[in-house]
Amino acid sequence: MSILPQSLYSRRELLKKSAVGFGNLALLSMLNDEAQASQLKDPLAPKEPHFTPRAKRVIFLFMKGGPSHMDTFDYKPQLQKYDGKPLPFDKPRVQFAPTGNLLKSPWKFKQYGESGIHVSELFPNVAECVDDLCIINSLHGTNAAHGGALLKLHTGSDAFVRPSMGSWVTYGLGTENQNLPGFITICPTLAHGGVKNWSSAFLPAPYQGTPLGNAAVAAKQAQIEYIKNDFLSRKVQRKQVDFLNDLNRMHQAETGPNQILNDRIGSFELAFRMQEEVPEIQDISGETEATMKMYGLDEEKTADFGRQCLMARRFAERGVRFIQVSHSDQKVQWDQHGNLLEGHGKNAKEVDKPIAGLLKDLKQRGLLKDTLVVWGGEFGRTPTAQGKNGRDHNPEGFTMWLAGGGVKSGIKYGATDEFGYYAAKDKMHIHDFHATLLHLLGMDHEKLTYRYAGRDFRLTDVAGHVAHGILA
Repeated sequence: MSILPQSLYSRRELLKKSAVGFGNLALLSMLNDEAQASQLKDPLAPKEPHFTPRAKRVIFLFMKGGPSHMDTFDYKPQLQKYDGKPLPFDKPRVQFAPTGNLLKSPWKFKQYGESGIHVSELFPNVAECVDDLCIINSLHGTNAAHGGALLKLHTGSDAFVRPSMGSWVTYGLGTENQNLPGFITICPTLAHGGVKNWSSAFLPAPYQGTPLGNAAVAAKQAQIEYIKNDFLSRKVQRKQVDFLNDLNRMHQAETGPNQILNDRIGSFELAFRMQEEVPEIQDISGETEATMKMYGLDEEKTADFGRQCLMARRFAERGVRFIQVSHSDQKVQWDQHGNLLEGHGKNAKEVDKPIAGLLKDLKQRGLLKDTLVVWGGEFGRTPTAQGKNGRDHNPEGFTMWLAGGGVKSGIKYGATDEFGYYAAKDKMHIHDFHATLLHLLGMDHEKLTYRYAGRDFRLTDVAGHVAHGILA
């Protein structure tokens, strides 16, 4: 029986007056389907790159404090010749601190490999791998202070909170292992930007870097927080997570789609899966004695950074997209305003063998060809002396090197002036470095964007050019 009096509406009139309502019902159904689909879609699922990539993943070996390029991988014979003389051209208008005359390197350089590239005696082990390196001697930035320079290198901006390059890479490509984060940072520094250097900022939460310990914790004790639950069984935890997820989804059914809540649900699920996989990755008892020795785990001075590098390889081979390893001694770092000889000498001894071990291990496992290894700090040092035996910050010209991942091997790209102060040939700004890194991963830096606050943002802001000269 009809609930409407026949005298009020005919069937034709009823359809005519309710047609818009039917459309609204259809629209609501479509939106609900779309919302459910967005909830089911994993933001860390692998994504297609813009074009065929040369590299699948990145390992970034970050030397906090700014290693001196003219004492490591940028040989300057003129600096040796004119030691103690005034710099024959103007210093930058903005300097971090006053410096004096030219200061020669206290270390000798020697040619290595078939490429014949000069490497300082600070890095005898890495020098054995020089034919696998693409040494970029023409980096330059815009900030002479650690905080701004770290943010510039990691996020592309030295003044604003922006997503880190690891977050951009994970946003663009997802990850190959759904049981692990796409971006892991091992023993990161908490100074000079701290978490902002591995933050996803306004990108969705799944692209945030996951810290494994921090610089104040020995690598052997470094863990992802709360990775173990000593009170509840896996079965009980699974029930807890399922119940919590059900409550969250019931809430969304009433209030509508909520990206933040979706990310929270995803984080609970990922954390549960990580509890099983991460401890296994960190358990290196199955590694051979030869491998341990190759990374320097048998020596006290190299054991800490060696373990970090070994962890990087183990995470890389399990599909983590971006892994950062930081050498950040809380007392010395690479920031030698004085006592260059002792400070750089100590630092190099701690990292030289582990870095060479990582390169050799990746190569013998067939991982180097599609893993991009990056080495460097936030800036270089001045060729002029600070005090009697130190060097000041220098963002005007410095060195980073790459290996694997589709770059030319056994080459030097670009150059600083004859003393090493300014980038002079084939200059590569930090934006250019980021553009090139994304290109090697198969992404066009101008197309990898995210709309926030009414603007399309990208890692390279409104700049950046790919350095095609380093591509294999």
